[in-house]
Amino acid sequence: MAGRPRDAELERRLIDATWSLLQSRGYTGLTLSDVAGEAKAHRTDVYRRWSSKAALVADVLATHIPPARDVDTGSLLSDLRAFLDDLAAAWAQPWANGIAGFLADVRSDPHAEEKLRAMSVNRSQPLVNAVARAVRRGEISQVPEPSLLGNLLEGPLVHRRLFTGEPFAPEDLDVIAASAHLLLTSSAVRS
Repeated sequence: MAGRPRDAELERRLIDATWSLLQSRGYTGLTLSDVAGEAKAHRTDVYRRWSSKAALVADVLATHIPPARDVDTGSLLSDLRAFLDDLAAAWAQPWANGIAGFLADVRSDPHAEEKLRAMSVNRSQPLVNAVARAVRRGEISQVPEPSLLGNLLEGPLVHRRLFTGEPFAPEDLDVIAASAHLLLTSSAVRS
């Protein structure tokens, strides 16, 4: 005998309620009881769908954080800079308050970690595409490991968000993009 069918409208309300609470309270201020209350649902509705707060938030981030644009500017440097603009916009949002707690919880929840990795791979696709275009144009000869390149670009954004919360100025993003571009086009990388 099959169980009850999933209620898509209830799940949407729970995800939207979680997003709203993340925006106003950050991860550390979020409770599953508050999510249920905000969604006008029962706590059991939340627990039936998500094994933990981290798993719920991973789904919410995958739903609500807009994907990075796949911009073809005609040059790797400009494509990297456009990708950074989207990353910086995402990290400047209120949902990132308390992100350290979320990342710590994800490490102890394999289901949430899997969801976060899938979201990361999906959000990195424009970067993978930019590198492939650069190879076709002859700007670079080797394709770097996508996750390493993503870490080089996003690492400074995450670091600043965790430690100071200050936004990056456009000139700072220019330096990050130029540094990654220099590394990718360096002859040391090719040897």
